Amino acid sequence: MRAFLFSLLMLVGACTTAPDDVTTGHPGVAPDSLGAIAESYVHLILDIGELEPGYVDAYYGPAEWQAAAKAETETAAQLIQRAAYLSSRLADLDRNGPSAMTPAEIQRRKYLIAHVSAASARLRMLSGEKMSFADEAEALFGIRPELRPLESFDPVLAEIDALLPGEGTLTERVTAFKSHYVIPADRLQAVMDAAIAECRARTVRHITLPANERFTLSFVGDKPWSGYNYYLGGAASRIEINADFPIYTERAIDLGCHEAYPGHHVYNALLEQTFVRERGWVEMSVYPLFSPMSFVAEGSANYGIDLAFPGEEGTAFERDVLFPLAGLDPSTADKKAQLGALTRRLARAEYTIADDWLAGRIERAEAIRRLMKYTLADEAKATQRLRFIDTYRSYIINYGLGRDVVQAWVERQGPDRWETMETLLSSQILPADLAP
Repeated sequence: MRAFLFSLLMLVGACTTAPDDVTTGHPGVAPDSLGAIAESYVHLILDIGELEPGYVDAYYGPAEWQAAAKAETETAAQLIQRAAYLSSRLADLDRNGPSAMTPAEIQRRKYLIAHVSAASARLRMLSGEKMSFADEAEALFGIRPELRPLESFDPVLAEIDALLPGEGTLTERVTAFKSHYVIPADRLQAVMDAAIAECRARTVRHITLPANERFTLSFVGDKPWSGYNYYLGGAASRIEINADFPIYTERAIDLGCHEAYPGHHVYNALLEQTFVRERGWVEMSVYPLFSPMSFVAEGSANYGIDLAFPGEEGTAFERDVLFPLAGLDPSTADKKAQLGALTRRLARAEYTIADDWLAGRIERAEAIRRLMKYTLADEAKATQRLRFIDTYRSYIINYGLGRDVVQAWVERQGPDRWETMETLLSSQILPADLAP
């Protein structure tokens, strides 16, 4: 009866009744299960989504669960109590010993533990708790980033300086060079359509997608991001591209792979098919943005660019297909590719900048100046990037660090990288599982 009294106290303390809470398996009480806990987890995530708009990135479970969440009026403190109770239920499953579970169930429990922990951390942040950049990243995404001194990136800047000599600052020279590869607005649709079609063609050679998978594409503005995939369920996505800033030819490939094939669209479609449709594991019907799931999602989406266009194939596709569609001169395509490879090595510099900015150690003007120097973005683009950092904070680690960790893990598994990628995209693998 202790479990019953504990659950009753939790309900009274929260001043609300969670529609799916069950008691743990003490004598005379129905035993708990991963399935029941998974339902409680989904309700928790949906309720947090009502507290923080945008927290739920995708949901395609029962509509009545979402309606119940909209009817809730719980505070962050009350939701923290529910998260703690969920964690205790997951811990109580050890009573029967890990050997009582199949390997898939052991991983499922690990997945739920990690995601409930991340949800609790996000709720504490919403309640006012302050964390350092690295602590926050580890609490939300399950991996701790290294914050390198900015000076360690100076040798890369020197290589770029040698590649693009001339007058003006390095950022000005890079901006001027890249201006020759901006896709004209009246050709943007055709170029994006061609890039996404090629990304899809290269993906379906290796990964079998759900028969009804599909997406819509639109161009938007006034967003802190460059592209976004809204997964709608039923193997459908809505992809939006921010057209406020210049879109370069290589970004058409990047966005096509990252947002669609084999990136976010494929990831969500395979998760839905594997877990929700085939196994009935309801926890995968909801995607909390600030969770370990995002590290795998963003990392695999970025690695998917290299997987789909290995070596020089991206440069060749730009030169032979995208440049003519965009009406651009392909004569310096190889130099452009060199610049892209060097710029990629600067990706983690913004973690250090974000750490200083979010901790209040530098002023806004200094944060923008550092972003301009170490990401080689002009002032408008650096300002937009700071807006992204303000909005998503330590989420930024999921791109560069995520790509590097996913790439290293995939390449350690063996020569068939596409097969390994499909395994990753159809799994509950956590960031901690990807570490060497």
